[in-house]
Amino acid sequence: MRLHVHVEDELIERVDALAGRRGRSAFIRKAVRAAVEHQNRWDLIEKAAGSIPDHGHEWDEDPAEWVRRGRREDPRRVG
Repeated sequence: MRLHVHVEDELIERVDALAGRRGRSAFIRKAVRAAVEHQNRWDLIEKAAGSIPDHGHEWDEDPAEWVRRGRREDPRRVG
């Protein structure tokens, strides 16, 4: 689909410096895709915020020991 978008000359000059005039469309497609994916991730993070209770975990008493125990029990650990 074609899309008409107004962009400041300075920004287009910066895009051209990175992608070249012949690479504008591909660069902009990639940038828009990255921005959409980034926003989708943030939407999921915000939706999930608060969904896990902040108490009643096995690590509540001593988080550092919980991490050490997990590392010791990991069969992939070397040494």
